[in-house]
Amino acid sequence: MTNTVTVRPATRTDAGPLIAVLAEAFHPGPLADWLIPDPDDRRTIYYRYFKDAYHHGLEHGLVHTTTDQTAVAIWHPHHEHTPTPGRLTTLERIAGTYAPKLVLLEQLLDTHHPDQPHHHLAYLAVDPTRHHQGIGTALLTDHHRHLDHLGIPAYLEATNMHNRRLYLRHGYTAGTTITLPTDGPTIWRMWRGTLDTNGSRTPFPHTRPRRRSL
Repeated sequence: MTNTVTVRPATRTDAGPLIAVLAEAFHPGPLADWLIPDPDDRRTIYYRYFKDAYHHGLEHGLVHTTTDQTAVAIWHPHHEHTPTPGRLTTLERIAGTYAPKLVLLEQLLDTHHPDQPHHHLAYLAVDPTRHHQGIGTALLTDHHRHLDHLGIPAYLEATNMHNRRLYLRHGYTAGTTITLPTDGPTIWRMWRGTLDTNGSRTPFPHTRPRRRSL
């Protein structure tokens, strides 16, 4: 519990409310505008996209929520790269004519993903009507405590300056950025290292971009 917010594992019965939180939280913003310019199409496609992400997280990762289902975090323990069979087909089914940009985004994120074992924060979303109440911080703090106990670093991609500042406050450092083509937005790669004997966090590991495909 952090600031009266109780964090618990999410389940399949939480799917409806939490997929809606994800789709609504990520609907605005420069990345969303670049991926799917039409806001009505975006709302439909984002629900399908985050439905897939939520159930994938339940099966392959760690999904946390709050007792009132107002926020959700999806983490993926990363040990080595394991391609997802049929991902291209899945994205085409989800996004139709908008699929190429989603494919490009996922390929770029994957290409610049650190190889060092870590937990990857794929998504952190808070109900937009509940912002600035410490709910996102509670989800982060809960899992960071677990990672610090195990000596495991964390990695994420921040898609706007507000989120970048939030993660900097939680011990992340920024690495090289990813700039999406055709006037696309900048994505900040962020790393929260393990604590060394001096109480400092280990730096962002050197990452050499690699060729990956869906």
